[in-house]
Amino acid sequence: MTKQDKTYSGKLGDLARLTASLVANATDLTHLDGIRVRLEKILADAHEVAKQQAALTASKQEATKRLKGLITEGSRIATGVDKLLKEHYGLRAEKLAEFGLKPFRGRKVKTESTETPPLPPPAVRPTNSNL
Repeated sequence: MTKQDKTYSGKLGDLARLTASLVANATDLTHLDGIRVRLEKILADAHEVAKQQAALTASKQEATKRLKGLITEGSRIATGVDKLLKEHYGLRAEKLAEFGLKPFRGRKVKTESTETPPLPPPAVRPTNSNL
């Protein structure tokens, strides 16, 4: 059995090849019959588990797709409920905080500062290239 392939399918292929070789040479390797039978059972169980894993992967993908759709639908409904709560209680009601919404508390007033006009760019002195 080669150790180069590290994927499950590669390892299963290696085990299948080894088992086939052991079966083909069973007359020469009678002392390995117990190990060969055990290896055949392990290989059959591994193929069964691989099939189950593939089925679960497909169902997981379907569940993920359904969950994404439900979350999207829930978010849309929550947005509508937010608007209805603001309509019912009013934009400034502190009761909105109970629902995780921020009540409108007004805008912050900008303080008027005396702006200083920007400084003119420094004058560029001509350089004398004759020096």
